[in-house]
Amino acid sequence: MPPSVRAKILIIEDDKKMSDALISGLRESNYDVSTAASGEEGFYLVHKLNPDLLLLDLTLPQRNGLEILQQLRAEGIDVRVLVLTSHNTVDDRVAGLKMGADDYLGKPFSFPELLARIDALLRRFLPPTEPESFQIQDLRLDTRARVATRAGQKLELTSREFDLLLYLAQYRGRTVSREMLAKDVWRETSRFTPIDNVIDVQVARLRRKIDDPFGVKLLQTVRGLGFSLREP
Repeated sequence: MPPSVRAKILIIEDDKKMSDALISGLRESNYDVSTAASGEEGFYLVHKLNPDLLLLDLTLPQRNGLEILQQLRAEGIDVRVLVLTSHNTVDDRVAGLKMGADDYLGKPFSFPELLARIDALLRRFLPPTEPESFQIQDLRLDTRARVATRAGQKLELTSREFDLLLYLAQYRGRTVSREMLAKDVWRETSRFTPIDNVIDVQVARLRRKIDDPFGVKLLQTVRGLGFSLREP
């Protein structure tokens, strides 16, 4: 979910069709969006607008994305940067991350995953606004007491299971990728740590506790993308 603060996002993208689609989707998600169609214009607008997040294409006219990223970091500008590019080999990702990118998403991508990655980046750096509770149909999470109930029945969850459920609840109705879970719930710093099987096992255990004893299933697997906690 986007933070209650209306975050400012600057898109630096020279493909007008892609840029227009991003503008439309992000504004519908209540973000304050600005755009630039060239590297020079984008570099100027970063300084002028002081955005919270930069969506940065790498292949740009006048100045490419890696040059922009390198210069911003050299100047000590700590804007969050999510690279969007068709250059998506391991070497490309490593180069972008070494230059100072915070995340990397290859084209083509799904818009729900983009939103989830944006949310994850902004939640780390904007003031926390976590509510005291989440309610999804008859599932309720008390974030202060760290207690989950369904249909009034307390669910016996481990600490990890509660963290996982809380993370999914924060993105209710949205798809959460395994990579996001690895970084934000398991706190894996390496992007290449193979813990997908661990995540799948934990999700299966959580599903048995929050869904199996009840008629309505809330925890969904989104094939090829990840998981979603949503009302049917």
